[in-house]
Amino acid sequence: MDSDRPPLADHLLSPTGGLVYHLRALRHRHGLWAPFHRAVAGWLAGWQPRRRELVIVGPNAGYALPAGFLMRFERVTALEPDPLARWLLARRTDAGRLAFSRLDCLATPDGLAQLATAHPEAAILFSNVLGQVAAPAEDWRALLARHLAGHAWASYHDVISTSARPKPDGEPAILANDQTLETTLARFWPGGTIELSDHETFRLAGDRPQHYAVWQISRQRWHLVEWANNPDPPPAQAQAST
Repeated sequence: MDSDRPPLADHLLSPTGGLVYHLRALRHRHGLWAPFHRAVAGWLAGWQPRRRELVIVGPNAGYALPAGFLMRFERVTALEPDPLARWLLARRTDAGRLAFSRLDCLATPDGLAQLATAHPEAAILFSNVLGQVAAPAEDWRALLARHLAGHAWASYHDVISTSARPKPDGEPAILANDQTLETTLARFWPGGTIELSDHETFRLAGDRPQHYAVWQISRQRWHLVEWANNPDPPPAQAQAST
C-alpha cells in the first residue's frame, strides 16, 4: 500500500478503458488505430528521461506502447484500475520488470503529490488518462506544475473528441506555442463549426511547442491527442523538490 488513503479500486467499466475498450482494441488496433500508435511510438522514442524507474499511470493493456518499451527501464510500476488490463499488460514480452501499485493518484487534489512522494526518482508517463479522468481541482496543467515540476513526466492525452471528420491530410504535427485551441483544430479539421467534447487538457506542458496527432478511435469518432512532457530536471533540482 502506498498510503493510508483508499486504494485504487478495480473497474471493469471505466472512462479510461474497460470491456468496451478491450473489444474496440481487438477490432481496431491493427487497422484504424495503427497510424496513431505509430505516432505514440515516435513520441516515446524521442522521450529519453535520465531515470531508471518508470511509473505508468493508466496504461490499460499497453495497446499503444511499442514492443520493448518497458525494457528501457530497470523498474516499471503501473497504476491501472482495470483488472483485465493488468492481466494483459503483465503478459507482454517486455513486462519482466513490471509491478503494480494501488495508489490512486488522480482522485484527489494532492494525488500527484502522493505520487511524487511514493516514486521520487521515477519518470512518470500518463498513458492517455488525463482528460479521460477530470481534474479533482483546478485543472491538470496547474496540478502537474505544482506537484511534478521536479520530475521527468510525459503525457499523451485527448484534447478534444468529435464525430466530425478531419482533413484527409492531417498528419501528426509539432505546433508552436502561440497556437490557440481554435487554430490548432484548424490544422486538422476543415473550416467551420464542429461539435466536440473538450477534455480540458490543451497545452499541459505550458508554453513549449507540443505534438499533436489525430486518432480515429472508431468508424465515426476521432480524437485530437496531444503529447506533452516536462524535461528531465538536473539531479539536484529533482532532489530539492521532493
